[in-house]
Amino acid sequence: MRLINREIVYKGKIFDVAEDTIEIEKGKVTKWDLVLHNGATAIVPITENNEIILVRQYRNAENGELLEIPAGKLEKGEDPYDCAMRELEEETGYRAGHMEKVCAMFSAVGFSDEKLHLYIATQLRLGQQDLDEDEYITLEKYPLSQAVNMIFEGTIQDSKTIVGIFAAQHFLNK
Repeated sequence: MRLINREIVYKGKIFDVAEDTIEIEKGKVTKWDLVLHNGATAIVPITENNEIILVRQYRNAENGELLEIPAGKLEKGEDPYDCAMRELEEETGYRAGHMEKVCAMFSAVGFSDEKLHLYIATQLRLGQQDLDEDEYITLEKYPLSQAVNMIFEGTIQDSKTIVGIFAAQHFLNK
């Protein structure tokens, strides 16, 4: 398989949409849609008491509020570590004394090229929350074991948050 052509069919504020022409066999082609995204970071902030700080915010896909780990979009050319440090403070008001990268993953590889860089943040100290004009976030802290249970109860449904909580569990059990 190989990409033959890419046509941008939508340009948006957060992402673009492309229609790709893919050769699937010699002489046989198909069209695939792809959401083009600069990528993002997601951070699992862990307090000195091994609590995870989550943000509760409205998400239009759910038409309601969801609990998530802090996350944010990479600016073009921005280093994921720098983005993680910035987003942690902007969304939670905390700065990390230590930030460790866990992994990079595709958030929805079936239709998007968004790569999400996941970090664990520790040695937290109070900084300055600086929400975007359209962000309405409340902070909630949960012991790790409770956060894990909240996944299986259906309270936490966001995929990056689920991966982040399990990564934190692994990190703390090392």
